[in-house]
Amino acid sequence: MSITLTAREARPASGLILLTMSLGVLIAQIDTSVVNLAVKPIGTDLKASVTELQWIVDVYNFVYASLLLTAGTLADLYGRRRIFGLGIALFTLGTVVCGLAPDVPTLVAGRAVAGLGAALEVPASLAILTIAYPDTKERTRALGIWASCYGIAIVIGPTAGGALVDAFGWRSIFLLIIPFCLVTLVLVMAVVPESSNPQGRRLDLPGQALAIASIGSLSLAAIEGPRWGWASTGSVAAFSLSVLAAVLFLRRQAGATDAVVPLPMLRHRVFAACLAVATAMNFGAYAMLFLTPLYFQTARGASALDAAVVLLPMSLSYMVTSQLSGRIANKLGPRVPMTAGMGLMGLGLLMLALIPFNDSLVLIESGLLAMGCGLGLNVGPMNAVAVANVPAARSGTASGLINTARMIGATLGVAVLGAVFAMHVAEGVGTRGLATAYFVGGIGELIGAAVAFAFIRRDSLHRPAQ
Repeated sequence: MSITLTAREARPASGLILLTMSLGVLIAQIDTSVVNLAVKPIGTDLKASVTELQWIVDVYNFVYASLLLTAGTLADLYGRRRIFGLGIALFTLGTVVCGLAPDVPTLVAGRAVAGLGAALEVPASLAILTIAYPDTKERTRALGIWASCYGIAIVIGPTAGGALVDAFGWRSIFLLIIPFCLVTLVLVMAVVPESSNPQGRRLDLPGQALAIASIGSLSLAAIEGPRWGWASTGSVAAFSLSVLAAVLFLRRQAGATDAVVPLPMLRHRVFAACLAVATAMNFGAYAMLFLTPLYFQTARGASALDAAVVLLPMSLSYMVTSQLSGRIANKLGPRVPMTAGMGLMGLGLLMLALIPFNDSLVLIESGLLAMGCGLGLNVGPMNAVAVANVPAARSGTASGLINTARMIGATLGVAVLGAVFAMHVAEGVGTRGLATAYFVGGIGELIGAAVAFAFIRRDSLHRPAQ
């Protein structure tokens, strides 16, 4: 016997589902940034080398990026609530291990487990929301709220993390997340219905392995390239393995009956445009988040907490505009907020590129404000358009692809633009390197704006998958 809820009965349930998914994304995103502020005390307490500290920070993003695509497929096949709940449970376990870690290897292992948990939960959360909000307008608004959690994480992570480390020590940044993880687990079991769309599909293990090898090798090369040297044997080998695995992956997908990523999805112009926009968005944004605090700490002598406070205008404007982006997309179509959002991000980075000529705080904060507004306008509509242009059975896969594109953009942005900055610092012209990195990142954002304008249409939220 089937039960159909009225709109009035369904709304509270969908609201609790939105709360649950937002909490999941919030804790996952906080973990990507908060550890950066604890690197120094962790190194002192655990007597960690520079390389070990790098892996404490990077292993989370490495595992997270490598497994996002696989996690999206698992959610479609075996149940989105099941995979989301498993992700939260693993994230909680990894966080407990980190908070109690007696040495560096244990801490790195805990971070890896937490990264695995985040990879499982994030794609599933977007797929769950897509099903919980079948109405296009309500779904777009919900995804705007869900996307705002990224901005909240940027606010909470650096500022609260710096305060916690100073007051209670580095372990507190892990232990205080645990209650939120447990609340999320309870909500998952209580309010989230199960959904899956196996439709005769099965897990393509060779295809998944090739996808993990390609994304993982690319992430490894980008993370370690600055330390190894871009022309070193290790970097060249990792990049080569990434390209080879990608080619073999695409060849397998072309002939597979149970493809991890059906090639028609990638040929769909609107969905492919969303992937390109997601990559361009994080290419500039994450490089900026890496370089700006570094600039304030090295060139201006700011503390870690002071540098985090500088980012508040960007974070707060992101939170505000992400709440409005759904309404704008529903009224004017998604092309307007996506194009304007990417354009504002490009403008913000180009303003920051003027630092060598005008390093006033007004200019810098204006650039960060433009960045925050642009991010907020783009993220929600971009995700809504992506899931609206694939079959419902592939919503988890679509979410995994979008988040994979985001993480690839973030990893390459930090690596490439960070290397540009480091090269100029070595030559004694650090602000010139900062300006060059911001300029290249800004051009990348403007290319993303051009893609959104060219391929996203007013009816892209309603267009059936082809």
